[in-house]
Amino acid sequence: MNDPYGSFVSSALGKRVTGALGLPQPVELRRYEPGQPLITGTVLVLGATPAADAARGLLTAAGVQVVSERAEGARLAGVVACFDGVRAPSELSAVALELGPALRQLGSSARVVTVFEDPEDPSVAADPAARAARQGVVGLTRSLGKEMRRGGTANGLILGSGVPLTAPGAAGALRFLLSGRSAFVSGQFLPVTTADGSTPADLARPLEGKVAVVTGAARGIGAAIIATLARDGARVVGVDVPAAGDALAGVVNKLGGTALALDITAPDAGARILEHCRTRHGRMDIVVHNAGITRDKLLANMDAARWDSVLAVNTSSQLAMNAAFLAEDARDVVGEGLRIVGLASTSGIAGNRGQTNYAASKAGVMGLTSATAPMLAERGGTINAVAPGFIETEMTAKIPLATRELGRRLNSLQQGGRPQDVAEAIAYLVSDGAGGTNGATLRVCGQAIMGA
Repeated sequence: MNDPYGSFVSSALGKRVTGALGLPQPVELRRYEPGQPLITGTVLVLGATPAADAARGLLTAAGVQVVSERAEGARLAGVVACFDGVRAPSELSAVALELGPALRQLGSSARVVTVFEDPEDPSVAADPAARAARQGVVGLTRSLGKEMRRGGTANGLILGSGVPLTAPGAAGALRFLLSGRSAFVSGQFLPVTTADGSTPADLARPLEGKVAVVTGAARGIGAAIIATLARDGARVVGVDVPAAGDALAGVVNKLGGTALALDITAPDAGARILEHCRTRHGRMDIVVHNAGITRDKLLANMDAARWDSVLAVNTSSQLAMNAAFLAEDARDVVGEGLRIVGLASTSGIAGNRGQTNYAASKAGVMGLTSATAPMLAERGGTINAVAPGFIETEMTAKIPLATRELGRRLNSLQQGGRPQDVAEAIAYLVSDGAGGTNGATLRVCGQAIMGA
């Protein structure tokens, strides 16, 4: 979508004017393009820990230039700061104070990834010092995200008990956070709770051979999701309401997929999706619950029709479809390893004026995600949620100018995200490389102040 201020800032005059006035100066973010390297430039790996040794090995094998010590004046593309093994807050100092000077040497759209162990792990429940140290890395990382400049991001990779960084899910998380796929993800955390998952044979097409269903696929974020999954190798099934049938066909036909016109709130919606996959593709490996609606109104003025319709589409439909997909009679289509992603929202995390129904529905998505995770784990699958912030879509383009500008700038990257940013996060979470992450919600919001 058009961002006149962002275009002005990118000009020489715009840089001078906004710099003199102390106004936001968003930069073009480094986003993924097929064929590009994981990260261009040198990555500094800090720490003398098992995770640091693993990071050096993984990145070197991926063709990244890795150094263990900072050279004064040398430009850096990223830093991996490893805090695994810390047992007291005082043990954070060594790596944190090495990281500080390195930040001055980061180039545009640089990446910083902290690696540490889960503060919520039962092994430190009775160890206040160790838990304080681990939780300290959370605060450090969130604050660092707000200090990054020129499109840089800072995120955390949280290792579950006994999970090494060499585990497929952890290695996949590290690749995602360093790559252009995570352009609009900052100040966030990817938990890798198990050593499950596998490294795709072709990292450029990690979904090769999979069949992926995307609801709400006719336009906007849904269209970006289905195109990204197809780019990554999946055979795609687009689902949308019958009224959007022509637009849906236009999107799906370009991708060589199939379309299903369907009201997802219908009692047989899950069964019809399964039957479509059974007869047209023979299987179903991935489901993205993207379809959603808004019916905004202050709660004092809310009527039953607005409230009930939003909860029905955004939350209850996901519950009903998931139940159908996990039923015994669906095993001939679904099998093992189903991966599900639901669309939540930062409104469901922080709330938003005039959106009590929408916020309730999106918080509900996060709740059903964490509750359904054990059921998927029993079958070798995963379910996660993605919570977008301000994304440039047809819907946000209709927001009044002043409100729209606030939404764009009130995040650490000082700009709105693109539908592609949401799609990249989803494509990662439905890949086998994310098999160690289950029941999590990943925010794609540029570290928005709302719900940061």
